[in-house]
Amino acid sequence: MEQPLADDLGFLLSRASGQVVRATNAALAEHGLRVRHYSVLVLACESESGLSQRELATVLGLDPSQVVLLVDELAAAGLVERQAPEGDRRTRLVVATSEGRRVRKAAGEDADAAVEGPLSLLGDTERDRLRDMLTRIWSATG
Repeated sequence: MEQPLADDLGFLLSRASGQVVRATNAALAEHGLRVRHYSVLVLACESESGLSQRELATVLGLDPSQVVLLVDELAAAGLVERQAPEGDRRTRLVVATSEGRRVRKAAGEDADAAVEGPLSLLGDTERDRLRDMLTRIWSATG
């Protein structure tokens, strides 16, 4: 039977993304995280001085109000904290706590393993090409 959406790249990207997100969310659940929380935590861990919520929203392509809720939940779990940079009382930087760094490491290992399932059909060269193509699309629209 012919698949009516088999040639629709938007549909295929959406379905593939959904598979990866579902697998990753399942793996992250034991850490009390979902993909969006994990993404904020990764960015906070990678930035020594922290990132503003606006910067997080821009990188993640989310509405700033969504980022506020994600940061609130991560802060309540003790994984990040908001800090005021010197000389700017209005801005708050999101900074990972030591517990956040520990959870990010453990969650990252589980997330990587979860992504392996849906991507196991691809060889290393195909994964590299897919990553490159998706990065170019993301960079051009970001």
